[in-house]
Amino acid sequence: MNVYSVKLRIASILAGIMIAVIFSLIVLGVASYLYGDVISTSFIFIILVFVLIMDIVQFLIGPYLIGHAFRTKLVTGSDPSTQWILQDVEEVCSFNNEKVPAVYIAEVPIPNAFAYGTPLSGRRLAVTRGLLQILDRDEAKAVIAHEIGHLKHHDVALLMAIGIIPTVIFYLGYMLLFSGNNRNQNGYNILIAVALMAVSFMFSLMILGVNRMRESYADMNSESIPGGPEKLQIALAKIVSATPSAGRVRRKQSGSNFTNMLLLTDPNHGESKGYLTLLEEWKRTKVSRFSTIFSDHPHPARRIQALERIK
Repeated sequence: MNVYSVKLRIASILAGIMIAVIFSLIVLGVASYLYGDVISTSFIFIILVFVLIMDIVQFLIGPYLIGHAFRTKLVTGSDPSTQWILQDVEEVCSFNNEKVPAVYIAEVPIPNAFAYGTPLSGRRLAVTRGLLQILDRDEAKAVIAHEIGHLKHHDVALLMAIGIIPTVIFYLGYMLLFSGNNRNQNGYNILIAVALMAVSFMFSLMILGVNRMRESYADMNSESIPGGPEKLQIALAKIVSATPSAGRVRRKQSGSNFTNMLLLTDPNHGESKGYLTLLEEWKRTKVSRFSTIFSDHPHPARRIQALERIK
């Protein structure tokens, strides 16, 4: 593992811990405000039940909704035309000492890939038909290595764990407006509720930042296969270059923000240039840290330059 990968791993872990700590302090602070020095057991119970229900709903139906939206079909060894995909997934998993996930082809034209699943549905890896049409086998294998990196790092579980936090904080603010606290006559409840809603937005930005780091960290897993970083660079450029041609369907297929975060690249971003031109431009492009603050994926130039350092 190279130094850059280690830095990304540490940064993403620290960011996750920071989000959890700040969230806990906010919950305790609101509870203390509502009930004084003695934190109400019932209040904490309501919040925990709310979070649990939301997580269970995502846990149970998430993979199936994603599969339906992307029209995924299980790849089996009986089809000679797709048998190579299974072979490459098995090889990449062997390099990473990972169990082989169920492999799917998403019958959509947008070029992309994603890893998802729960202990109930099992771990899954999907590549779209559009991706298979524009990448050669080595480039597709580099994409597979990226997605196996997500499974290896438990990124889907992390996103599910922290992704609900902005909603909970927003709910806290909403509940505070109707709490019946006698301090409401001074307008404190309204101010705190508005502040919590603003904090909910800030947490959303923090989660986007965590996802950008996890995407960059998964890119580093391409190093686990021979020539992986260089092939992933080409794959990323080809995908972005080909994305505009699928523009009429990509918004429908990309689905929710959570689903977008699972994808290899942002399905709503494409550039109508040749992939070799894009690749050379990205190697020289300087990207501001604040230019992607509202994005769930790193700027392609940052990804290309990071991969350049480990080729």
